[in-house]
Amino acid sequence: MSTKSAILVGVGGQGAILTAKVLVNGLMKAGCDVKMSEVHGMSQRGGSVSTQVHWGDKVYSPVIGPGAADLLVAFEKMEAVRYAQFLKPDGVAVINDYELPSATIAAGLEEYPAGCLEAMEANFRCLTLNAAQIAAELGNPKCMNIVLFGAMTKALHFGDIDWEDVIRETVPAKFLELNLAAFRAGRDAV
Repeated sequence: MSTKSAILVGVGGQGAILTAKVLVNGLMKAGCDVKMSEVHGMSQRGGSVSTQVHWGDKVYSPVIGPGAADLLVAFEKMEAVRYAQFLKPDGVAVINDYELPSATIAAGLEEYPAGCLEAMEANFRCLTLNAAQIAAELGNPKCMNIVLFGAMTKALHFGDIDWEDVIRETVPAKFLELNLAAFRAGRDAV
């Protein structure tokens, strides 16, 4: 198996790190060598969060350089543009069509940039969904991350891994049924 990589990006509190842990757990169950790194930044203050995951037969580093990621999963569309430099030209971007204004935007000091999705679609193959809306329809906006995870597994054709079993082993039992429904909804949305 060749080495593959994914970078998951979002804003603190969106669940990017839990999502990466579900991914890592599934890849390890499938027998892959997996390395993961996290950058929290000012995540507790609504700042940017990124998680990098590398997997394959033998992986030496979790670090993904510019133009090296096979997959970019953006929990917020401005974050997709911020991290686009890491995606391979033939990579896939899974983008949540969702705006989470930064502190400066929320304070009225800046405007949310227009054209984030259009910029990504002009340069990369993109799978766009409104995971926040899907999660809200499921009854809990906090499962947006697992909605995105479902779309992500479809984007990289992870069909041979029982992701529902991995979710059962990774998420807290009290949120299991919600997260399984979120996973299925995300997978079906793209």
